[in-house]
Amino acid sequence: MRIFKAFRFEAAHYLPNLPEGHKCGRVHGHSFRVEIHVDGPVDKHAGWVIDYAEIKKLFKPILERLDHRCLNEIGGLENPTSENIARWIWARLAPALPILTKIVVRESRDCGAVYSGTEPQAT
Repeated sequence: MRIFKAFRFEAAHYLPNLPEGHKCGRVHGHSFRVEIHVDGPVDKHAGWVIDYAEIKKLFKPILERLDHRCLNEIGGLENPTSENIARWIWARLAPALPILTKIVVRESRDCGAVYSGTEPQAT
């Protein structure tokens, strides 16, 4: 069974590696949405894979590092694309949540990234 818990945070960022004049190279903000997906068997007694409160507890310190910040100022997020934010969250959450299967980061209703712990080689 796969379940997920969603979170929101507000943050500013800019993308420093874009061509001169690209609008995303300027400081701007987003209302980010993060989904934490986990897979596991449904416990027969509890009736769930994991308590959503446990996911919330594990993600809370990560969320606090992101919320109402300039993401570029956070170590490891100097180029805070949705892709890099998803990988950054994974690296911090996966050790404490071994049933983690996917991180979804949405920077708007229409745009985002999905990370499952591996990816093709960069070009």
